[in-house]
Amino acid sequence: MIAEIAALVERVTFRPGNADALKLRRANQIKTIQASLAIEGNTLSEEQVSEILDGKRVVAPLRQIQEVKNAIAVYDIAEVWNPYSMKDLLRAHEMMMAALMDHPGEFRRGGVGVVKKSEVIHMAPPAHLVPQQMKDLFSWLKRSKDHLLIRSCVFHYEFEFIHPFPDGNGRIGRLWQSLILAKWNPVFLQLPVETMVYNNQDKYYQAINQSTEAGDSGIFIVFMLREILNALRGHMSSQDPLEAVFRCIQDNPGVRTGMLAERLSISRRTAERHLQALKKAERIEFRGAPRNGGYYPK
Repeated sequence: MIAEIAALVERVTFRPGNADALKLRRANQIKTIQASLAIEGNTLSEEQVSEILDGKRVVAPLRQIQEVKNAIAVYDIAEVWNPYSMKDLLRAHEMMMAALMDHPGEFRRGGVGVVKKSEVIHMAPPAHLVPQQMKDLFSWLKRSKDHLLIRSCVFHYEFEFIHPFPDGNGRIGRLWQSLILAKWNPVFLQLPVETMVYNNQDKYYQAINQSTEAGDSGIFIVFMLREILNALRGHMSSQDPLEAVFRCIQDNPGVRTGMLAERLSISRRTAERHLQALKKAERIEFRGAPRNGGYYPK
């Protein structure tokens, strides 16, 4: 998955500076904020987030409006945050949770657990261990030789396991993985982790819980790499019809021309033209007899 993600990242294009890029950045920022806060129970829509971003009056619970305003302030300066700095993480939490809790930007001073339907599914480490555990986590992040894709996933999981704050751990953990990934490639400021998780919330929490039960973050790492890969494939498909065809073949090995055209809502002639281009690029191959064979990724 790392190899495939790396290959896709090389082909992703965002053109910073022009009007279309600025519109895309704004749209992505709105989606990111709405998705990250929705995971935490905020009910505001993308349209309402957009109106708050424009300074318009929105009729909604004051806490939810404050959550959006705080998130806008944090994401507006996303490029400024240093993902290797614990001081920056504390400052980001202070901004993210301003007016929403006591002592934002400070590690918790008491015990905390994750509760789902009145059942405690995770009891975080004692509060007196948190400062050293966070120091160790940042030290590992800086010195580890693992690929940043892996480091970002491990950091995200360990951060949620430590649960260093009384509130706001989820939104900060997801933000920080995006920032770590952006150090590898800035494209991850446009394709943030928050929107990936929002589309698969149940599986996200399931992966965290399974990793905790197994004492092995590998389960969570595989989940997040798969989500990153799917997000990149989705972006490529939306930008390039050839990528849409290739992704369809990846997801449906052995697919035939007629079925591919039907799934992508394109004409059979268009599908044949794209298939020929992919064959010429040696990205796909036809296997089997003409009557019952199909297309497969190489």
